[in-house]
Amino acid sequence: MKMSVPVYSLKRLAKDLSRERKIPLHAALNRVAQEEGFASWSLLAARLSAESPARELLSQLAPGDLVLLGARPGHGKTLMGLELAVKSVQSGRYGWFFTLEWNMSDLLSGLRTLGKDPSAIGERFEFDNSNAICATYIIDQLASAESGTVVVIDYLQLLDQKREHPELAVQVRSLKAFARDRGLIVVFISQIDRSYDPVASPLPGLADVRLPNPLDLTLFDRTCFLNNGAIQVSAVN
Repeated sequence: MKMSVPVYSLKRLAKDLSRERKIPLHAALNRVAQEEGFASWSLLAARLSAESPARELLSQLAPGDLVLLGARPGHGKTLMGLELAVKSVQSGRYGWFFTLEWNMSDLLSGLRTLGKDPSAIGERFEFDNSNAICATYIIDQLASAESGTVVVIDYLQLLDQKREHPELAVQVRSLKAFARDRGLIVVFISQIDRSYDPVASPLPGLADVRLPNPLDLTLFDRTCFLNNGAIQVSAVN
């Protein structure tokens, strides 16, 4: 299905419309969906979900994989991370979404944007926005997690913010070892450096990942980069 613009842009249009017309966001989303030929946003989102890149990415991942999901702000990386966790639940597995950015209101908005009824997600989905999030905290929370569980961490660079936590490289290695040992799929959402030029390259790559402190990016098994509705999934050599 081809939209007039990528779905993240449709969501942005709806937010702008909501502010300008002083109408609820769900009403603005419905109006935007109608412009795309759908009776409601939920119908548009359901169609997108059926053809979702998240579904395709999840099918390529195996227990023990460490994944980097990167894009510039506003290009849909957090929504895609959330969708990976939700699709894990829908496939009968568990999904965890750890975030140092979102609150519960953001989560509910994200689920509705994906066309998901929050009340229907079920108990296999876990949302955690504790200020204590770091590798040790995540490992403790996942002590009894089943193999195949999808764990999304929003986002990589924020694990490096507090001095009392180990350096980022140590945390990523710990999570990689834990994922391999327990058969988990761990997805890090990542910022892309401002120096990335979409004119020079249509999609960012590992060299464009913003790293305030050193990190061996070959620790990741796969990468997924987004830009302007395009997506590229690659194995890390």
